[in-house]
Amino acid sequence: MSPIVSIIMGSTSDLPVMEKAAQLLNDMQVPFEMNALSAHRTPQEVEAFARGAQVRGIKVIIAAAGMAAALPGVIAANTTLPVIGVPVKGSVLDGVDALYSIIQMPPGIPVATVAINGAMNAAILAIQMLALSDASLAEKLAAYKEGLKKKIVKANADLKEVHYDYKTN
Repeated sequence: MSPIVSIIMGSTSDLPVMEKAAQLLNDMQVPFEMNALSAHRTPQEVEAFARGAQVRGIKVIIAAAGMAAALPGVIAANTTLPVIGVPVKGSVLDGVDALYSIIQMPPGIPVATVAINGAMNAAILAIQMLALSDASLAEKLAAYKEGLKKKIVKANADLKEVHYDYKTN
């Protein structure tokens, strides 16, 4: 199947973070692609990628970047597709610099932004967007979210099984 989600990262060093998004998309059987392109080192390739994404069948782009984090904004400036930015921790500012770079977009160039290293939520948000027009994917998403609830209920039940003995003086 042709990819409908594109995961793009500024560097292959972002791969350990973005693998979480890839795994969820794979588990939900959402066809995707992964690429590394730098807004600073390969700006022409980034622009060509963004301009051609919709023609290639891409419906949502997840763009990850650290430090100056220009990649999500450059992509958003060159496409009408929704772009989800993932700020990546990797600098002395622990990803806060990337977060600010991604969320501070000018009017007309929106980038939906998730938490620092929030690749999993980026994938979930992409799936939610796609599920608006895909009933089968909407069902998978509902089952996934129901599974999250069950994990919390089980975790709470497990906690109630734990007993602590406190000594008082």
